[in-house]
Amino acid sequence: MSKVYFSDMHYTGGNNILAKLAKLLDAAGFGDIPFAKRYAAIKIHFGEPGNLSALRPNYAKVVADKITALGGRPFLTDCSTLYVGRRSNALDHLGAAWENGYNVLSCGCPILMGDGLKGNDELIVPVPNGKILKTAHIGRTIMDADIIISLNHFKGHQEVGFGGALKNIGMGCGSRAGKMEMHNDGKPSVKQNRCTGCRFCETNCAHDAISFDADNKASIDHEKCVGCGRCFAICAYHAIGNDNFSANLLLSQKIAEYSAAVLAGRPHFHISVAAQISPNCDCHGGNDVPIVQDIGLFASFDPVALDKACIDAVNALPSHVSGSCAGDHFLSVHPTAEWRDQLAHAEEIGIGEREYELVTV
Repeated sequence: MSKVYFSDMHYTGGNNILAKLAKLLDAAGFGDIPFAKRYAAIKIHFGEPGNLSALRPNYAKVVADKITALGGRPFLTDCSTLYVGRRSNALDHLGAAWENGYNVLSCGCPILMGDGLKGNDELIVPVPNGKILKTAHIGRTIMDADIIISLNHFKGHQEVGFGGALKNIGMGCGSRAGKMEMHNDGKPSVKQNRCTGCRFCETNCAHDAISFDADNKASIDHEKCVGCGRCFAICAYHAIGNDNFSANLLLSQKIAEYSAAVLAGRPHFHISVAAQISPNCDCHGGNDVPIVQDIGLFASFDPVALDKACIDAVNALPSHVSGSCAGDHFLSVHPTAEWRDQLAHAEEIGIGEREYELVTV
């Protein structure tokens, strides 16, 4: 049974959250990783500007300083996105990271884009035990690293239920071609009786796939659409849905398989910050009221066990959304996004296990 290490976020005995994170890493065996003279990629989500629930750079500095002290060479990294926003190429992405406080001084290490200037600097690597995919398009810089450290903000997600270690690695390390491959089973359509013609979906489509008819009703061209789900997530009138009801399942499974491709054959370690647990991904340019109160810090060598421990911790608390103390808070927020699919597939292909022992530090 995998061990997941946990520390709450209370300020006790002079220990602030950053000191607690350092102690958590020590207790979880972070120092046993052979960092000396090796390049260590700290995979992180820098957050879309305007989203205030994404991780602060202070967390990254604790991790980077630990690696440096152990003789390693850390760098922060992420890959380009598919959608309109501030992170679809290296220049804009770095600008967004700087705006959110990430730089060499605040993080204690450089920032390197994982998939190059335009999101197409990639390696095609095998997927161990892949059931759906045989290869994955992964950012070249990430594949060049000797060690992978996942540092993620644990949260909800509109398509796969939650965003944790697996999504940070699988979706986050995919090049733009990789992200398209993961998303392309889901092509949304417009329920025109609900469409108000606000055109917010059009301004958020990076692929010019949305047009409007004479009645100002939207439609989506599936030949241009890559299935990124951005329009689905931002429509305030629930006018956009997905007719392929297996799409979320396939996306969850592909995220797991991309994670397997990234992690295979090298040391890896995973850290989740369960605080400001927003309903949606940090890719949005804004965040909502957290699903539950802040919980704490989690760490493990097993990303599957880590994600399951975070989910269990969230579901054990009263929801800020419904007020209920019972039930599945993730499904309450996103009823069509079954979070179990991602974990079940990850376990099936051998990334980790859902059973875990929680060790409080």
